[in-house]
Amino acid sequence: MPPRQRLSPAERRAQLLHVAARLFAARPYDEVLMEDVAEQAGVSRALLYRHFPSKPDLFAALYQRVADQLLAKTRLDPADTLVEQLIEGLDAHIEYFAENRHTVLAANRVLAGDRLVQTIIADELDALRERLLGALPVTDDTTRQAVSGVLKSWLVFVQVLCVDWLTEQTCTRTELRDVCIGAVLGAIRPLLDEDPAPDWPPPG
Repeated sequence: MPPRQRLSPAERRAQLLHVAARLFAARPYDEVLMEDVAEQAGVSRALLYRHFPSKPDLFAALYQRVADQLLAKTRLDPADTLVEQLIEGLDAHIEYFAENRHTVLAANRVLAGDRLVQTIIADELDALRERLLGALPVTDDTTRQAVSGVLKSWLVFVQVLCVDWLTEQTCTRTELRDVCIGAVLGAIRPLLDEDPAPDWPPPG
């Protein structure tokens, strides 16, 4: 065990989450032990459990941080076109999914029944839906409600598609992203008076 560093509670929590992120990314959820996290962080198990009472608590805190970071990377810029914003957001998510396969599979499959983790995922999807609504030419409440429902279903579709892609990569990242973009544009175009992406699909 490396020598223990004296850190503030916030710094120690951040360090533990950093170590946990590395371990959960490298191994399936069931193979990551709290003892491993404590050893890698150079702390006692008692100290780790003071910050995180259980492995599910540790993982939930880690996934909340992941969701916050992904949302920060997908802030929609009104100066960009809708397609540019979709590309930026999807690329950020797909890159994280590809580089942290075990973590994503744990959140979406192993812990599919964990209320806290699923709430974190649902909250992120809701935030993304609101951002997308703000980027669309929606002029009345009825249309907004209809488009909001489509976006909610589309985001779940993207989540399921990307998780399945992690287990059997039958297409490239770019193809996966473009399938997602094509799906949402095809779904919302009939609801809008103005085409939100006249430049899509790009000329082949």
